[in-house]
Amino acid sequence: MLEHGGKLNSAARRYDIPLENWLDLSTGINPNGWPVPDNLPASLWSDLPQNDDSLRHTAQHYYQCDSLLAVSGSQAAIQTLPYCREHSRVGVLSPAYSEHQHAWKQAGHEIISLNVADIDNQLATLDVLIIINPNNPTGRYFNTKQLREWHQQLAQHGGWLIIDEAFIDVTPENSLSPYCPLTGLIVLRSIGKFFGLAGLRTGFVLAQESLLNILAERLGPWPIASASRYITQLALADTAWQQQCRHSLQNDGQRLISLLRDNELTELGGCALFQWAKTSQAEQIHHQLAQQGIYTRLFDQPQSLRFGLAKTEDDWQRLSTAIQGLTVI
Repeated sequence: MLEHGGKLNSAARRYDIPLENWLDLSTGINPNGWPVPDNLPASLWSDLPQNDDSLRHTAQHYYQCDSLLAVSGSQAAIQTLPYCREHSRVGVLSPAYSEHQHAWKQAGHEIISLNVADIDNQLATLDVLIIINPNNPTGRYFNTKQLREWHQQLAQHGGWLIIDEAFIDVTPENSLSPYCPLTGLIVLRSIGKFFGLAGLRTGFVLAQESLLNILAERLGPWPIASASRYITQLALADTAWQQQCRHSLQNDGQRLISLLRDNELTELGGCALFQWAKTSQAEQIHHQLAQQGIYTRLFDQPQSLRFGLAKTEDDWQRLSTAIQGLTVI
């Protein structure tokens, strides 16, 4: 199983720091997520999930797309989609969220590692192109015009463009969700990042109904718990919170950029929810911060760190003090 952020129990044991004393910046999840109500209906814990509740309608409105399927986190779709095609040549960018490449490779497909500059020249040879927008961990955005051109070229020979938009909700104007469904276009959306509700394990696939039907059969009945369906619907409907949150996340994202740049971590990429810093000192910085109970995501190819957002003003001050005190920058 691949390594990911959020493995705080392991870090607590390794550094012998109690779990409650950690500042976890490793995941890129909104630390001030949608406020789940304290009093949830008791039936959520006793009744089977009802797939014909109003979640689908609410999601259709939020994503501006009628053709969608709720799944157990976008990870469920990532692991299932490779089994919905015959053997294919699959283009993936590097660095990027590694579960995509891992899933298609495990399913027996041929993986073609690409730089962004390679895509136009390689597109005619690919059956599937996977783009994460904005990319995780680099934060690179792909404009809608370019993505639509790539999709059209792939669709001409029966190919797929898969766009993972897990971090797009802060900038919904960059999403291809409103263009779905189109033949060969598959968009993955997540509730975990922007809404800060990763524990719900809810995501959505936006695609043609024929593919959604295949996915639904493979995933089986009741892929999402009743409580997750209920909370997801409330969060997607809360437009006032969404508007306020986009504003605050943009501000916090700029604050993180300034903090890192002011302390000589200047080779940055990212989005409002995280910053990715390339540095030959990544491992040493990760270790020094972890010794102070601050957990970042470490990458070795290339050597780099990903910093999520702090939750409170005290957390921001703690992070600032720790970065200013680093001895290896």
